[in-house]
Amino acid sequence: MAYTNIDDPSAFFHVQTYTGTGPNQDVANDAHSGNFKPDLLWIKNRTYSNYGAVCYDSSRGVKRQFYFAPDSYGDDAEGYNADGQSSVQLFNTNGYRGGSSSNIYAILWINGLDAQYVAWQWQINGGTTSSNSDGNISSTVQVNQDAGLSVVLWTGTGSGTANPKIGHGLGVTPNVIFAKTRSQNNVGWVAYHSGIDGTNSKNKYIFPHDNDAAGTLANYWGTATSGGVTSSTFGVYADNQSGNNYLNSTYVAYCFAEKQGFSKFGRYTGNGSANGAFVYTGFKPAFVMVKRTDSTGSWIINDRRRNGYNPDNLDMYLNLTDDDEDNDRFDLLSNGFKARSTSAVGNASTGNYIYMAFAENPFTTSTGIPTTAR
Repeated sequence: MAYTNIDDPSAFFHVQTYTGTGPNQDVANDAHSGNFKPDLLWIKNRTYSNYGAVCYDSSRGVKRQFYFAPDSYGDDAEGYNADGQSSVQLFNTNGYRGGSSSNIYAILWINGLDAQYVAWQWQINGGTTSSNSDGNISSTVQVNQDAGLSVVLWTGTGSGTANPKIGHGLGVTPNVIFAKTRSQNNVGWVAYHSGIDGTNSKNKYIFPHDNDAAGTLANYWGTATSGGVTSSTFGVYADNQSGNNYLNSTYVAYCFAEKQGFSKFGRYTGNGSANGAFVYTGFKPAFVMVKRTDSTGSWIINDRRRNGYNPDNLDMYLNLTDDDEDNDRFDLLSNGFKARSTSAVGNASTGNYIYMAFAENPFTTSTGIPTTAR
């Protein structure tokens, strides 16, 4: 049986669905842990297909937004909406406040009238940050080591720093890093995932804003000298051409480290069958995101709130503007998830896939109480 130190995952991760009511909407979370004030927030319009996922965090502050889908500004620099017309205005004690504009098209990203939305949220440290000097480039971090979550801010040095590395504050080696320049246009997201290649993942990268296969560039996440991705730092590429260390560009990274019974990050191989690959997570998932790495394929998200029950599970895509799709690609189970489609984006024969998953309930709590099936 899988035990955990986190008996209530909703204290750190929550999925909220809601209907937009227009300007100045206060979205209230119903996490069973009680009040849930987000520190990292991804919102996606489920009704209209022209609006990609939008991202906020409490380290950068409200009114500062990124997008994921490339045809919805996924390679743009950070947007700052000073008047809050089309951005999140506040992180409330138990949720957040949407845009203030009376122009419905300006706020369809987050609170358009009568549109349906999903918000994937992580609670970290209430926006409290600290300086970190573990790397040879100083950083500002917001960290929750118990949940394996951190937000990292830094300024790129280009080729001016040998073996550049950034402190992340987790105290353990992160499994996943999503990084984005805040100040450069035409530069998209870049991600590290330990499951892409089990032996030299520091050479591998993948783009969360598009459907490309994983790429390879020697020492992209750090050289042998800097240790690549470690329990204290992650490396960045030591030139002025790559996306994660432009000279004088400001950056943010979201770092995730696996915690038993709460989060799981790994890989699996597809079998091309409707009786597809089963992935054991050790918990009942609230959120699963899957990406093919050896070929093109979108970033597929299933979650417990939009999905009704197996097999009627709705797909959403991080890198696309599409609305909900009823493709029934995965079952969410009490101890993991299982592919139920022959689709190449989730279960091609011999296809390689990475995933990130967060728990609704641990399979077994710290006191030995089992979860119920879905």
